[in-house]
Amino acid sequence: MHLYPRVSIISLLAIAASARDFPNCQSGPLASNQVCNTSLSAWQRASALVSALTLSEKIANSGDNSPGSSRLGLPSYEWWNEALHGVARSRGVSFAASGNFSYATSFPQPIVLGASFDMPLVAAVAAVTSTEARAFSNAGRAGLNYWTPNINPLRDPRWGRGQEVPSEDPLVVSEYVRRLIPGLQGGLTQEEQQGGYWKLVATCKHFAGYDIENWKGNRRYGFDAVISRTDLQDYYLAPFRACVRDAKAQSVMCSYNAVNSVPTCADPWLLQRVLRDQWDFEDEEGQGARWVTADCDALANVWTDHHYGKSAADAAAQSLNAGTDLDCGDFWPKNLQSAYSNKLINDSVLDRSLIRRYASMVKLGWFDPPAKQPYRQIGWDSVATPEAKALALRSAVEGIVLLKNDNGALPLKLGSSAKKVAVIGPLGSATTQMQGNYFGIAQKISSVVSAFRDAGYTVSTSQGAAITGSSTSGFSAALSAAKEADAVVFVGGLDTSVETEEKDREQITWPGQQLPLIKQLAATTDNKPFVVVQMGTMLDSSSLMSEEGVDSLLWAGYPGQDGGKAIVSIVLGQNAPAARLPITQYPAAYVDQVRMTDMNLQPGSGNPGRTYKWYNKPAVLPFGHGLHYTTFNVSISGGASLLPTTFSASALTSNISSSKYLDQGLFFSLPVSVKNTGSTTSDYVVLAFVQGQYGPSPYPNKSLAAFARLHDVKAGDATGASLDISLGSIARSDKDGNLVLWPGKYSIVLDIDERDRWDFEITGAQVVLERLASKN
Repeated sequence: MHLYPRVSIISLLAIAASARDFPNCQSGPLASNQVCNTSLSAWQRASALVSALTLSEKIANSGDNSPGSSRLGLPSYEWWNEALHGVARSRGVSFAASGNFSYATSFPQPIVLGASFDMPLVAAVAAVTSTEARAFSNAGRAGLNYWTPNINPLRDPRWGRGQEVPSEDPLVVSEYVRRLIPGLQGGLTQEEQQGGYWKLVATCKHFAGYDIENWKGNRRYGFDAVISRTDLQDYYLAPFRACVRDAKAQSVMCSYNAVNSVPTCADPWLLQRVLRDQWDFEDEEGQGARWVTADCDALANVWTDHHYGKSAADAAAQSLNAGTDLDCGDFWPKNLQSAYSNKLINDSVLDRSLIRRYASMVKLGWFDPPAKQPYRQIGWDSVATPEAKALALRSAVEGIVLLKNDNGALPLKLGSSAKKVAVIGPLGSATTQMQGNYFGIAQKISSVVSAFRDAGYTVSTSQGAAITGSSTSGFSAALSAAKEADAVVFVGGLDTSVETEEKDREQITWPGQQLPLIKQLAATTDNKPFVVVQMGTMLDSSSLMSEEGVDSLLWAGYPGQDGGKAIVSIVLGQNAPAARLPITQYPAAYVDQVRMTDMNLQPGSGNPGRTYKWYNKPAVLPFGHGLHYTTFNVSISGGASLLPTTFSASALTSNISSSKYLDQGLFFSLPVSVKNTGSTTSDYVVLAFVQGQYGPSPYPNKSLAAFARLHDVKAGDATGASLDISLGSIARSDKDGNLVLWPGKYSIVLDIDERDRWDFEITGAQVVLERLASKN
């Protein structure tokens, strides 16, 4: 969405400040409306409210900046709030200039959380974020609906918003959202909520097939994503199924783009057949409190960019009739009256969209007395607590990936008198740049420079080179600083000036003069450690991997408020790295091998395949790459020879009785043993991939089937894990997009270098686990 579309910061603060009164159900005109009757269902209460609105009031409240109704005593409300990795600045969120509510905890970007492969950590981050969001809401500084998370898989490394998502892998994104959404909303079901209320309403975005901002003139607003039903099922829709069906997200955002020539926000197949019918986004009576918002100005784009409909009024009507419930913008408020007058919409459809949204507000406790609600008691003392700050640091540490470490250069082994460190590069002193986009105000942000100084080191600094640009005027000072130091750390890569919303990249090489500077530094640091830290999402680091003078290479992404402290703790050995790359590191030539607009995952003419599943050329570094300060032996507990070698497809599915969703059924709990054979205590991420020739040809290279992060495995110790492999994680779709458990020969392999292997066969007839809704 536009971060602040056509709204100045001053106007934004004015909007926010005026939009957070709670309804008064004790006195005043609203008290006589049945919306205040707590004995009724959420749908009944919201219906009573909506039935009291006039047509003009209904239309006025169809946009995100809803004015409410002064006649009824319904306050205004801003539906747009953000909390991608902590409470974030947005139209619905306002930070104070100083003092209480002037900051919140700023966690690492989701791409860093994805690299941790630690899903309980994700749940903990979500719980803290929702607590702080509730505190802001109770103080009148935020709403209760948050347009997070972004769960489009990172299909292409050029995507400017890759930092916002946890991985290129749909299983990682799906597991991320299964833990994140309950953490944000306060539980998996309303029965789990404190007092029976939702903590927040989370919104999974962007539904669906959205991952282009502006690439060579192809802009997201009018882009038509041509996607096969196979790729839709196996890749693009999978995280949304997990979000809606499994994690019970209460809201979904439709995207700017079209899918197969139909704008997503005007597509009844996506919004009704798939979302509501197939994934149970609505209850059987059609009286649910879950709703769909359009991305900001996406409804206007249906008409202005996609040219969908006969008129603006017709385009507005088509999006409402298709199942969109809220316009982030003013297209509906300006055009629904005409659509109504021309009988393009009716009262039932208009009321439905409002009832869904206000029913969700009932479930959030917006209309109810605060004394009866535990969440309404959360205050400033629950924001940026010592525990939250410790979690932010831990999140950053767990997401830093060690890509290279020649001769055990890290952790640094400097003598007691060697305390001079040169921190060079455009991001050595970075603070807010470590947050990435969609960020809030942090109380304090640790840079690499400040973290080294806090650790007792004498630090010399020199930018040397900017992120972009051709100037080399800073090289001399950087080289001089390096010569005087005992160790050299270069911090650079990318920031949001290069990659962000509305800004895709055309190249995946290190921008500007950073690589030439690194090369010169490497030539002058022969007898001292030289560490390179890469910020941002994905860059081709092949030259750094082969450069002998570069001893170690770390990937840190966008590590949040304690990014500098986390990086330095890894460099000094206070923490041991154990993260894995959540994305494939492609060679620079990749951008010439496939157009960003080609949505196909499988290899074909002009497409070498996408993600580790299908890419058919050598990667610079593979998905899952990550080194440690120690060594591990990893194996199937007891050996693969003790495991079954044959399964019946019908037997595997006939035993599933606890859920109507066959893909959720357990295939096998794989016992894994991990022994630390080195000398350093460390975490270890276990990855289990499935591969084989089953289902339609061509076959993927492999697919992640399960993973787990094991914590604090001490030197010499062994620990175990049980990896639950679901039927869905070993299934593939057919040409119609149906998810199928196929007969054939399978293998489960541990880790990217195949530490152990289990071969087995599934026999019998194929079984459909989930049917993708027909368009007929």
